[in-house]
Amino acid sequence: MRLLRIEEDGEFTLVEYVGRDIPRYAILSHTWGADHEEVSFKDLTEGVGKSKKGYRKIKFCGRQASKDGLQYFWVDTCCIDKLSSAELSEAINSMYQWYNRADKCYAYLTDVSTKSSEKAPLPHIKDIDPDIESDWIIPHAWDVAFQQSRWFSRGWTLQELLAPSYVDFFSEEGDFLGDKISLVDSIHSITGIAVQALQGCPLFQFSVDERMSWAETRETKREEDAAYCLLGLFDIHMPLIYGEGEEKAKARLHKKINKALLYGQGKTIEKIIIGSTRSLSGLPDSYAVSEYLFQTSFQICP
Repeated sequence: MRLLRIEEDGEFTLVEYVGRDIPRYAILSHTWGADHEEVSFKDLTEGVGKSKKGYRKIKFCGRQASKDGLQYFWVDTCCIDKLSSAELSEAINSMYQWYNRADKCYAYLTDVSTKSSEKAPLPHIKDIDPDIESDWIIPHAWDVAFQQSRWFSRGWTLQELLAPSYVDFFSEEGDFLGDKISLVDSIHSITGIAVQALQGCPLFQFSVDERMSWAETRETKREEDAAYCLLGLFDIHMPLIYGEGEEKAKARLHKKINKALLYGQGKTIEKIIIGSTRSLSGLPDSYAVSEYLFQTSFQICP
């Protein structure tokens, strides 16, 4: 895993770590712009890229990490050598864990501004019950933009929302908007993701069908990524084959999930052991068991 280390002069250096001896780090979640606007691994190693639009996101992440007392941070655009298919495959299969292990995840929303002149519509003062006025919360001017942010429509940001324990949301100016917990009701309304999942309930406690539903309306730039971006949600690892198409990629994913469900290779099978009071004795074959697990959710979290 490569990390960016913040130096005393405010610049940052790429540092590579192998194994588990990895320092505490922050991680960036964002939506990609045009490829030529993003700062690549090659750009950083050659000392170029500061003039690119995407460099602003990297600077923001480093600055915020420093504020949070962290010397290291990770940004996908420049910490992965995407020219190496082997490295890219390893990174995508490790991505969920990288986000999960981060001390902080910063969701940087480039289409949400706190400096917008458009104000949220407010009710007339005479329409406010004076008995509840002290509890009335004035809507933020950025609420509508937040709800419509492209960040909530992309495939990769699904795991970036669910994997980390702490997700802080920031506007394009770098202003703090709130975190995953304080904004949980709004995020649930936008995404349809169960509140328990947003609050950190282990994902294996949600049925396969429910987890799949969280990604139904999300989009990815490359069609195969519609399957690859879900690997971490099911604790699945598989090789990437760009060019195989979305249908074949999803078929391989479903096959892997089925195998994990039937043979206990993934955490999902634990639901039967610790959460289910229903009997599987009436199910005729392994396919039926698989279908049962796909459609069943065992809610253990409060």
